[in-house]
Amino acid sequence: MTRILIHVEGQTEETFVNEVLSPHLYESGYVSASARLMGNSRQRRRRGGVKPWDAVLQGIVNHLREDPGSVVGLMVDYYEMPDSWPGHAEAANHTPAGRAAATIEDALVEDVIQRMGDGFDPKRFAPYVMMHEFEAILFSDCRAFAYAIGRPDLDAEFQAIRDEFDTPEEIDDSPSTAPSKRIQQLLPGYNKPRMGTIGASEIGLDRIRQECPHFRGWLERLEELG
Repeated sequence: MTRILIHVEGQTEETFVNEVLSPHLYESGYVSASARLMGNSRQRRRRGGVKPWDAVLQGIVNHLREDPGSVVGLMVDYYEMPDSWPGHAEAANHTPAGRAAATIEDALVEDVIQRMGDGFDPKRFAPYVMMHEFEAILFSDCRAFAYAIGRPDLDAEFQAIRDEFDTPEEIDDSPSTAPSKRIQQLLPGYNKPRMGTIGASEIGLDRIRQECPHFRGWLERLEELG
């Protein structure tokens, strides 16, 4: 029976994993599925933000070694990712978004393999890089998201943003037009951890995986490992 610990960058992702993703993973065969903020214990007290890769890598390696029967996942935004992360510079040259994210994920796996040494099964490490932010998946079903946060009047405006892109995962990452910034412009009181999780729960994993191919690939991998 498989256990999984998913390292995440902030409270929104932590809540999403614990309240939305974990119940599904239990159905896929996991006996334990939870989230943990990235970095060492001191860094985890400073909630939010992508930590330097060395600190994140050490936490991943420590867990893989301490629990040889476990899988370690990773859920992190490309948006504002430090240059210290493997593959970050190369990813800037790739489109579409899924290809750029995959470039970083492959580099992260290679770095973990090198640190773990001979005999390590790379299937035990399953990273997911979100291009560009967690909020992108909330555009998977604009009507459900708008109703979940009590603002059905914003349905059409959310949908107009979604319709500009082939997939929600491609909504861009400039300081003013990143997914969270677009939501905040329409809803100044947007509470990311609470409303993000409520929205994702209302939308549901089936809809998110239908609309977001890169997320779907990661979820299918986790399901297989379970």
